[in-house]
Amino acid sequence: MRAKCSSSHCSVASGINQNRKLGESRPRRDLLDNGLGRTPQMGWNNFNHFPGKLNEELIHQTADAMVSTGLAALGYEYINLDDCWAELNRDSQGNLVPNATIFPSGMKALANYVHSKGLKIGIYGDAGTLTCAKTMPGSLGYEEQDANTFASWGIDYLKYDNCHNNGISPQERYTKMSKALLATGRPIFFSLCEWGYADPATWAPSIGNSWRTTGDIKDNWGSMISKADQNDAWASYAGPGGWNDPDMLEVGNGNMTTEEYRCHFSLWSLAKAPLILGCDIRSMDNDTFELVSNKEVIAVNQDDLGIQGKKVNKTGDLEVWSGPLSGDRVAVLLMNRGPSTATVTAEWSDIGLNSSVIVDARDLWEHSTTTSIQLQLDATLDSHTCKMYVLTPH
Repeated sequence: MRAKCSSSHCSVASGINQNRKLGESRPRRDLLDNGLGRTPQMGWNNFNHFPGKLNEELIHQTADAMVSTGLAALGYEYINLDDCWAELNRDSQGNLVPNATIFPSGMKALANYVHSKGLKIGIYGDAGTLTCAKTMPGSLGYEEQDANTFASWGIDYLKYDNCHNNGISPQERYTKMSKALLATGRPIFFSLCEWGYADPATWAPSIGNSWRTTGDIKDNWGSMISKADQNDAWASYAGPGGWNDPDMLEVGNGNMTTEEYRCHFSLWSLAKAPLILGCDIRSMDNDTFELVSNKEVIAVNQDDLGIQGKKVNKTGDLEVWSGPLSGDRVAVLLMNRGPSTATVTAEWSDIGLNSSVIVDARDLWEHSTTTSIQLQLDATLDSHTCKMYVLTPH
């Protein structure tokens, strides 16, 4: 399924092995031409912390917090509503209707509020007859009408789920909504939530700006790490305009340790996954804020080269993940998935560097630099911890 990588995606420093494992093969990508998603999307969605619990006040306060905490200035721009925002029945003209109890001012007014904060607003739909929670209609058969409704409200982002789909192929259902969104003339980021069932990485780049490669994430180490593994299989299909999506971030929701959340955020950043926060950003503790506001880690995720990092070495529970960055740099993640302390080593051959290369290693979590490292990078790591670096060859 993989073709040789084009020169535009393989330009590396003279000290980097051209036969590297990183970004070595990249399938041809016919991209959706909507001008969006040149880097992975960043923002917030209510589902992980507030499943089915939406209201106008929550969205207003979250938008306010996104700005006041400084997260908006770091690139978190989308405030996304998940399932349960609409009435169960369409109106007499067949239009979707916001739930009047929880959104008394209506959706256009809500979008205006979010836009007034310099942010963008996202909404949820389903490529079936009902949404997954069965609380509101799906868009199957109403694609053009619903796309026009979203555009008229000022919506900037659509997360499009896969429930109650009548057995119709996802390619057919998602293509219809993609075309309908384009036809509105409004730039609307299209996030396919197909759960990875039909290998969307192989067909979704021409349809959407991101596509789920996994089922829903849960707030525990096993779920998080399994989603990273599943997503890794499709690394070569991601790039500017379209991204693999292993689901939203659980950082700050309380069922993992700070170090496990550090691994979570590091993996998603290295893998160019969407950075969609799923915690209550109105009441983040200091540890959570420090994780999700790390400018250096975010910069890896948002790097212009847009090549997804991937797992390049696994020795039991000890792993090395890596990927090329712009400016001939390399991002490296050393991780200990095991139960006890161990030393993880990234040899230059693992990460595509020639043996003669000397690098400076920037520790992105310690914000410190070690100069003139040769041959390999080592770190002694406790259970479920990681180190993340950017290497700059001399």
